[in-house]
Amino acid sequence: MTSTSGSRVACVIPAKNEEERIAATVKAAAGLPQVATVIVIDDGSTDATAQHATAAGAIVVSHDRNRGKAAAIESGVNALGVLEQRDREPEAGVILLLDADLADSAAAAGPLIDPVIAGEAALTIGVLPEQTTVEGEPAGGHGVVVTTARKGIAELCGFRARAPLSGQRCLTRRAFELASPLAAGFGIEVGMTIDVVRAGLTVQEIDVDLYHRATGNDLAGQLHRARQLRDVTRALTSRGLIKSATGELRANPTVSGFLQRLRPR
Repeated sequence: MTSTSGSRVACVIPAKNEEERIAATVKAAAGLPQVATVIVIDDGSTDATAQHATAAGAIVVSHDRNRGKAAAIESGVNALGVLEQRDREPEAGVILLLDADLADSAAAAGPLIDPVIAGEAALTIGVLPEQTTVEGEPAGGHGVVVTTARKGIAELCGFRARAPLSGQRCLTRRAFELASPLAAGFGIEVGMTIDVVRAGLTVQEIDVDLYHRATGNDLAGQLHRARQLRDVTRALTSRGLIKSATGELRANPTVSGFLQRLRPR
Protein backbone atom coordinates (compact mmCIF):
# COMPACT_ATOMS: atom_id res chain seq x y z
CA MET A 1 0.00 0.00 0.00
CA THR A 2 1.29 3.46 -0.89
CA SER A 3 2.33 5.61 2.05
CA THR A 4 0.46 8.86 2.65
CA SER A 5 3.32 10.21 4.75
CA GLY A 6 3.14 13.98 4.99
CA SER A 7 -0.52 14.04 4.01
CA ARG A 8 -2.79 16.52 5.75
CA VAL A 9 -5.34 15.03 8.14
CA ALA A 10 -8.82 16.51 8.46
CA CYS A 11 -11.01 15.58 11.42
CA VAL A 12 -14.73 15.45 10.65
CA ILE A 13 -17.16 15.41 13.58
CA PRO A 14 -20.94 15.04 13.08
CA ALA A 15 -22.88 16.54 16.01
CA LYS A 16 -26.42 17.02 17.20
CA ASN A 17 -27.26 18.71 20.51
CA GLU A 18 -23.77 18.24 21.96
CA GLU A 19 -23.20 21.68 23.46
CA GLU A 20 -21.89 20.19 26.70
CA ARG A 21 -19.12 18.12 25.11
CA ILE A 22 -18.38 19.45 21.63
CA ALA A 23 -15.88 22.13 22.69
CA ALA A 24 -13.74 19.63 24.59
CA THR A 25 -13.94 17.18 21.68
CA VAL A 26 -12.85 19.84 19.18
CA LYS A 27 -9.95 21.04 21.30
CA ALA A 28 -8.71 17.51 21.94
CA ALA A 29 -8.94 16.59 18.25
CA ALA A 30 -7.23 19.80 17.17
CA GLY A 31 -4.43 19.05 19.63
CA LEU A 32 -3.52 15.83 17.83
CA PRO A 33 -0.22 16.56 16.07
CA GLN A 34 -1.37 14.94 12.83
CA VAL A 35 -4.62 16.94 12.52
CA ALA A 36 -4.58 20.12 10.43
CA THR A 37 -8.31 20.90 10.25
CA VAL A 38 -11.35 20.16 12.39
CA ILE A 39 -14.79 20.36 10.77
CA VAL A 40 -17.97 20.01 12.84
CA ILE A 41 -21.28 19.37 11.14
CA ASP A 42 -24.13 20.70 13.27
CA ASP A 43 -26.86 18.32 12.16
CA GLY A 44 -30.01 20.24 13.06
CA SER A 45 -29.18 20.96 16.69
CA THR A 46 -31.64 22.88 18.82
CA ASP A 47 -28.98 23.93 21.33
CA ALA A 48 -25.73 25.92 21.08
CA THR A 49 -23.62 23.13 19.55
CA ALA A 50 -22.57 25.26 16.58
CA GLN A 51 -21.56 28.21 18.71
CA HIS A 52 -19.52 26.09 21.12
CA ALA A 53 -17.78 24.31 18.25
CA THR A 54 -16.92 27.60 16.55
CA ALA A 55 -15.58 29.07 19.78
CA ALA A 56 -13.37 26.00 20.22
CA GLY A 57 -11.79 26.60 16.81
CA ALA A 58 -13.70 24.28 14.49
CA ILE A 59 -15.00 25.07 11.04
CA VAL A 60 -18.76 24.56 11.37
CA VAL A 61 -21.18 23.40 8.69
CA SER A 62 -24.84 23.60 9.72
CA HIS A 63 -27.87 21.64 8.58
CA ASP A 64 -31.20 23.40 9.07
CA ARG A 65 -32.76 20.07 9.99
CA ASN A 66 -31.45 16.74 11.18
CA ARG A 67 -30.35 14.66 8.19
CA GLY A 68 -28.56 11.80 9.93
CA LYS A 69 -24.98 10.82 10.56
CA ALA A 70 -24.10 9.73 7.03
CA ALA A 71 -25.41 12.93 5.45
CA ALA A 72 -23.58 14.99 8.06
CA ILE A 73 -20.25 13.32 7.32
CA GLU A 74 -20.75 13.73 3.59
CA SER A 75 -21.47 17.43 4.12
CA GLY A 76 -18.29 17.75 6.15
CA VAL A 77 -16.09 16.14 3.50
CA ASN A 78 -17.77 18.18 0.75
CA ALA A 79 -17.07 21.34 2.74
CA LEU A 80 -13.46 20.24 3.14
CA GLY A 81 -13.11 20.03 -0.64
CA VAL A 82 -14.58 23.51 -1.08
CA LEU A 83 -12.20 24.96 1.50
CA GLU A 84 -9.20 23.30 -0.12
CA GLN A 85 -10.06 24.78 -3.49
CA ARG A 86 -10.84 28.21 -2.06
CA ASP A 87 -7.66 28.41 -0.01
CA ARG A 88 -5.51 26.51 -2.53
CA GLU A 89 -4.39 24.09 0.13
CA PRO A 90 -3.07 20.58 -0.55
CA GLU A 91 -5.77 17.94 -0.36
CA ALA A 92 -6.21 16.30 3.02
CA GLY A 93 -5.44 12.73 2.06
CA VAL A 94 -6.58 11.32 5.41
CA ILE A 95 -9.92 11.79 7.18
CA LEU A 96 -10.40 11.15 10.89
CA LEU A 97 -14.03 10.53 11.91
CA LEU A 98 -14.88 11.08 15.57
CA ASP A 99 -18.10 11.22 17.54
CA ALA A 100 -18.98 14.57 19.07
CA ASP A 101 -19.35 13.29 22.62
CA LEU A 102 -15.80 11.98 23.13
CA ALA A 103 -14.84 15.18 25.00
CA ASP A 104 -11.24 15.18 26.29
CA SER A 105 -10.75 11.51 25.43
CA ALA A 106 -10.54 12.45 21.73
CA ALA A 107 -6.90 13.23 22.46
CA ALA A 108 -6.32 9.45 22.47
CA ALA A 109 -7.35 9.00 18.81
CA GLY A 110 -3.79 9.23 17.51
CA PRO A 111 -3.25 5.46 17.12
CA LEU A 112 -6.01 5.42 14.50
CA ILE A 113 -4.15 7.92 12.33
CA ASP A 114 -0.60 6.59 12.25
CA PRO A 115 -1.22 3.33 10.29
CA VAL A 116 -3.17 5.25 7.64
CA ILE A 117 -0.45 7.85 7.20
CA ALA A 118 2.16 5.08 7.06
CA GLY A 119 0.21 3.29 4.34
CA GLU A 120 -0.32 0.19 6.49
CA ALA A 121 -4.11 0.48 6.31
CA ALA A 122 -6.69 2.33 4.25
CA LEU A 123 -9.18 2.23 7.12
CA THR A 124 -8.64 1.90 10.86
CA ILE A 125 -11.47 1.28 13.31
CA GLY A 126 -11.29 2.10 16.99
CA VAL A 127 -12.09 -0.65 19.47
CA LEU A 128 -13.17 1.14 22.65
CA PRO A 129 -12.97 -0.09 26.24
CA GLU A 130 -16.18 -1.13 27.97
CA GLN A 131 -18.38 1.95 28.16
CA THR A 132 -20.68 3.13 30.95
CA THR A 133 -23.65 5.47 31.10
CA VAL A 134 -23.47 8.90 32.75
CA GLU A 135 -24.86 7.25 35.87
CA GLY A 136 -21.92 4.85 35.92
CA GLU A 137 -24.00 1.83 34.89
CA PRO A 138 -22.88 -0.63 32.19
CA ALA A 139 -23.99 0.34 28.71
CA GLY A 140 -27.35 -1.08 27.69
CA GLY A 141 -28.22 -3.45 24.90
CA HIS A 142 -28.34 -7.18 24.40
CA GLY A 143 -25.93 -7.50 21.49
CA VAL A 144 -28.53 -8.01 18.77
CA VAL A 145 -27.33 -5.08 16.66
CA VAL A 146 -23.64 -5.88 17.12
CA THR A 147 -24.17 -9.56 16.36
CA THR A 148 -26.16 -8.74 13.24
CA ALA A 149 -23.46 -6.32 12.05
CA ARG A 150 -20.61 -8.76 12.72
CA LYS A 151 -22.27 -11.67 10.95
CA GLY A 152 -23.36 -9.53 8.04
CA ILE A 153 -19.90 -8.05 7.48
CA ALA A 154 -18.28 -11.49 7.69
CA GLU A 155 -20.76 -12.99 5.23
CA LEU A 156 -20.46 -10.20 2.70
CA CYS A 157 -16.72 -9.54 2.68
CA GLY A 158 -15.00 -11.98 5.03
CA PHE A 159 -13.80 -9.40 7.55
CA ARG A 160 -14.18 -10.49 11.20
CA ALA A 161 -15.02 -7.27 13.02
CA ARG A 162 -14.62 -6.80 16.76
CA ALA A 163 -16.22 -3.34 16.76
CA PRO A 164 -18.50 -3.23 13.69
CA LEU A 165 -20.46 -0.20 14.91
CA SER A 166 -17.54 1.94 16.07
CA GLY A 167 -17.76 5.46 14.69
CA GLN A 168 -14.17 6.26 15.62
CA ARG A 169 -12.40 5.74 12.30
CA CYS A 170 -9.59 7.00 10.14
CA LEU A 171 -9.37 6.42 6.40
CA THR A 172 -7.74 7.66 3.26
CA ARG A 173 -9.59 10.06 1.01
CA ARG A 174 -9.62 7.34 -1.65
CA ALA A 175 -11.20 4.85 0.74
CA PHE A 176 -13.85 7.41 1.62
CA GLU A 177 -14.65 7.93 -2.04
CA LEU A 178 -14.90 4.18 -2.62
CA ALA A 179 -17.36 3.92 0.29
CA SER A 180 -19.50 6.77 -1.04
CA PRO A 181 -22.37 7.33 -1.11
CA LEU A 182 -22.35 6.32 2.53
CA ALA A 183 -24.95 3.95 3.93
CA ALA A 184 -27.75 5.94 5.51
CA GLY A 185 -28.01 6.76 9.19
CA PHE A 186 -26.48 4.30 11.64
CA GLY A 187 -25.65 1.91 8.82
CA ILE A 188 -22.69 4.05 7.80
CA GLU A 189 -20.03 2.07 9.66
CA VAL A 190 -21.19 -1.34 8.48
CA GLY A 191 -21.52 -0.16 4.89
CA MET A 192 -18.13 1.57 4.95
CA THR A 193 -16.33 -1.51 6.24
CA ILE A 194 -17.87 -3.78 3.61
CA ASP A 195 -17.23 -1.36 0.75
CA VAL A 196 -13.59 -0.75 1.69
CA VAL A 197 -12.82 -4.46 2.11
CA ARG A 198 -14.57 -5.30 -1.15
CA ALA A 199 -12.40 -2.69 -2.87
CA GLY A 200 -9.36 -4.75 -1.88
CA LEU A 201 -8.06 -2.28 0.71
CA THR A 202 -6.67 -3.09 4.14
CA VAL A 203 -8.75 -2.58 7.28
CA GLN A 204 -7.30 -2.69 10.81
CA GLU A 205 -9.05 -2.57 14.16
CA ILE A 206 -7.07 -0.81 16.89
CA ASP A 207 -7.63 -0.60 20.64
CA VAL A 208 -8.06 3.04 21.64
CA ASP A 209 -8.72 4.64 25.02
CA LEU A 210 -11.76 6.63 23.92
CA TYR A 211 -14.95 7.19 25.90
CA HIS A 212 -18.31 8.56 24.86
CA ARG A 213 -21.80 8.78 26.32
CA ALA A 214 -23.25 5.26 26.21
CA THR A 215 -26.96 4.49 26.01
CA GLY A 216 -28.68 2.66 28.84
CA ASN A 217 -31.65 0.32 28.99
CA ASP A 218 -34.25 3.04 29.35
CA LEU A 219 -36.81 3.80 26.64
CA ALA A 220 -34.50 6.28 24.88
CA GLY A 221 -31.74 3.69 24.75
CA GLN A 222 -34.07 1.04 23.38
CA LEU A 223 -35.37 3.37 20.69
CA HIS A 224 -31.80 4.29 19.75
CA ARG A 225 -30.88 0.63 19.30
CA ALA A 226 -34.05 0.00 17.29
CA ARG A 227 -32.99 2.75 14.87
CA GLN A 228 -29.49 1.27 14.73
CA LEU A 229 -30.90 -2.15 13.93
CA ARG A 230 -33.09 -0.73 11.17
CA ASP A 231 -30.22 1.13 9.51
CA VAL A 232 -27.66 -1.67 9.91
CA THR A 233 -30.07 -4.16 8.37
CA ARG A 234 -30.73 -1.84 5.45
CA ALA A 235 -27.00 -1.42 4.86
CA LEU A 236 -26.55 -5.18 4.85
CA THR A 237 -29.53 -6.02 2.66
CA SER A 238 -28.57 -3.35 0.13
CA ARG A 239 -25.18 -5.07 -0.25
CA GLY A 240 -26.49 -8.60 -0.78
CA LEU A 241 -28.72 -11.34 0.58
CA ILE A 242 -27.91 -11.93 4.23
CA LYS A 243 -28.96 -15.28 5.61
CA SER A 244 -26.81 -16.01 8.64
CA ALA A 245 -26.78 -12.39 9.80
CA THR A 246 -30.54 -12.09 10.03
CA GLY A 247 -31.45 -15.61 11.06
CA GLU A 248 -31.53 -14.77 14.75
CA LEU A 249 -33.56 -11.65 14.10
CA ARG A 250 -36.20 -13.46 12.08
CA ALA A 251 -36.89 -15.54 15.16
CA ASN A 252 -37.34 -12.39 17.24
CA PRO A 253 -40.97 -11.21 17.01
CA THR A 254 -40.03 -7.62 17.86
CA VAL A 255 -38.00 -7.15 14.70
CA SER A 256 -39.12 -9.82 12.24
CA GLY A 257 -41.80 -7.58 10.79
CA PHE A 258 -39.58 -4.82 9.57
CA LEU A 259 -36.96 -7.29 8.35
CA GLN A 260 -39.57 -8.70 6.02
CA ARG A 261 -40.26 -5.18 4.74
CA LEU A 262 -36.56 -4.59 4.13
CA ARG A 263 -35.93 -7.80 2.19
CA PRO A 264 -34.87 -7.06 -1.42
CA ARG A 265 -37.58 -7.80 -3.96
